[in-house]
Amino acid sequence: MPALRLFGRKWLFGSDDLVFPGIFECSFRVVWLALISCVINKYWQNTYTCEEHGFMIRIYLASIIAIICVNLFLCVLLINRSAKGAITDVHERWLVAPLLTFKILLIIPETILNIFGTIWAFCGSVKCQNTDFYSKTVIEITVVLNWIVFGLVIFGLTIVYNPLGSSKYRKTHPETFLHKKVSKLWINRFRWIFCCLRRDEYSQEAFMQVASLLSALFRGTDLVPSDIIAGSILLRVRQKRETREMRRIRMLNPDDGPRYSTDMTRLFATSPPWMNLANARHMLRFALASYGWPMLCYLKCCSGCFKLLRNATCCGCCRNQSNIIDDNCCMCHFSGVKEISRLRTDDIVYISFKNHVFELPFCILLDHVKKQIVLTVRGSLSFRDVFTDLTADASDFQAVGFPPGSSAHRGMVIGAEKLIQKLEENGLLDKICETYEDYTLTLCGHSLGGGVSILIGAKLREKYPDLRVYAFATPAGLLSREAARVTESFAFTVGIGDDFVMRLCVESVENIRTNIIETLKACKLPKWRIMLNGFGYTMFTIPSRDLETTWRDVSELSLQQSAPLSNNDQVNAEAALVTREISSRRFAKTRLYTGGRILHIQRRKKTEMEKKTKTGGPTYEMRWCQAEEFQEFRVMPRMILDHLPDNVFKCLTTILEEQKTQKDSKVSLESL
Repeated sequence: MPALRLFGRKWLFGSDDLVFPGIFECSFRVVWLALISCVINKYWQNTYTCEEHGFMIRIYLASIIAIICVNLFLCVLLINRSAKGAITDVHERWLVAPLLTFKILLIIPETILNIFGTIWAFCGSVKCQNTDFYSKTVIEITVVLNWIVFGLVIFGLTIVYNPLGSSKYRKTHPETFLHKKVSKLWINRFRWIFCCLRRDEYSQEAFMQVASLLSALFRGTDLVPSDIIAGSILLRVRQKRETREMRRIRMLNPDDGPRYSTDMTRLFATSPPWMNLANARHMLRFALASYGWPMLCYLKCCSGCFKLLRNATCCGCCRNQSNIIDDNCCMCHFSGVKEISRLRTDDIVYISFKNHVFELPFCILLDHVKKQIVLTVRGSLSFRDVFTDLTADASDFQAVGFPPGSSAHRGMVIGAEKLIQKLEENGLLDKICETYEDYTLTLCGHSLGGGVSILIGAKLREKYPDLRVYAFATPAGLLSREAARVTESFAFTVGIGDDFVMRLCVESVENIRTNIIETLKACKLPKWRIMLNGFGYTMFTIPSRDLETTWRDVSELSLQQSAPLSNNDQVNAEAALVTREISSRRFAKTRLYTGGRILHIQRRKKTEMEKKTKTGGPTYEMRWCQAEEFQEFRVMPRMILDHLPDNVFKCLTTILEEQKTQKDSKVSLESL
């Protein structure tokens, strides 16, 4: 940070990104040098006995040795210079650009020599043949490896090439023009990478929306990919430091801050009877089933395939299955749904695994235990779903009982509308509800499916007033605030721990971008140290000393500061303006929140007495939360694991088992 300028353009890497690639190349070149040295020792004298081309062979071997030595020297210098200074101390690495330029130019003579080596080793045109097996083999391997290295260099330059690196758009064009150019670049990347996606108006809209979002997030930041990785590591250290400070404050003021409880009776005293953990766990099984056979194979790594075979149907695509849409030929998705949900075949009324951008798979199931007609929507499982997730700007959302001007996540709004349209095409839901008049319509879903379920529930609530929604790990950017309050009456949202999706919205991502820039500025460590520390943090957690020693000055962690990113005065003024512009630039005009009444569950920390006596208590504690509490994204070790549906299911199972054990113990004590 900032991006390295080379050959008159900016590239997608920084001057401090060459430490680890340089070490790898040095190791490779040292082995290469040793092998070529052995060849020269064995074969050099033989070249004088050749009738032709002996002099050319000697020039080739000597040149190879010279180029390897020069490359080794340049690699050592690049490693040394690239490792200097903190991430924003660009002036300490000013030699990196000229050294790298010279090293890249060495590819030209190295390629010429390798062409000659290829002719000598494989074509037989050079009349100075090598009869020594060792020398011949080493030369052939060296030639092949040299071409591989050449290919890797070209591939690396292609990866870090910035198509807009040489354009002076900021100086010569307005900001809107730059935004269009960057958006168009992202669209072209999507079309190339996701060429297998179906091309229709919805995919085009998704590409445009996501490209616009990414352009707004990263345009003008001068961040390279490694800066984002290093910034995420530093952000975790920073947030842990802030958490420690908050704990100290709460120790002085115990009444300050939210309170979690393990007393479920008191916790659910004010909630509707259907909002309880037993029902939530029961419905989560159906949400898991909507993922089909991939979820079954994930849950049962060893026996999943055999369980699929139990309900699989050979040549199912040739049979008339009007209630099963877009399953594979062996009906594996149907088999997975049946196995996970533990329902009979007759209770699986309709399944659609048709998956496109804004078009989500769903199932309609009959739950005779709870007397429910269950509509479960699948969460994100494909790149198509990811584009639905990332189409995250606010769109108008109208439903009965919602205040005028309500907004919702655009991708989920379109997904909900398409799903409702599919249900209304054949009057499918109406027919089922008429057949089972005494059954309650219940919707459920995990992640993306949870958000879409809430929106569908809002649309169908006028027709089915007793409708209920169980949503798990719902994304933060779902509904505008007043609309989210309306959903609290019919939607029950459950989230555990540090689930990142429950804190993921456009606004939180924009805040992360700004926090990363500020955190990189405040860090005093070089990038290679941050990367090594990040590996150590993953293996052994963060040491307490790193919470303080990582920063230049603790006061620099304040987000209110807009200090410059460089020590040069002229650059400082420009950097300060850029930082303020990035901090104030917002893609989303409307802030969106999580829907439903939110129950947050977290792991309970053991008391000192429990640690000393090695006794246990309740594993989890919980409380009702407001949607505003999930607007800050936090980098935590379990932020991905806490989002996975099987971990949510295990959490609810553990709580219910512990509650049952406590009740049994209480009953046995009372009987005594």
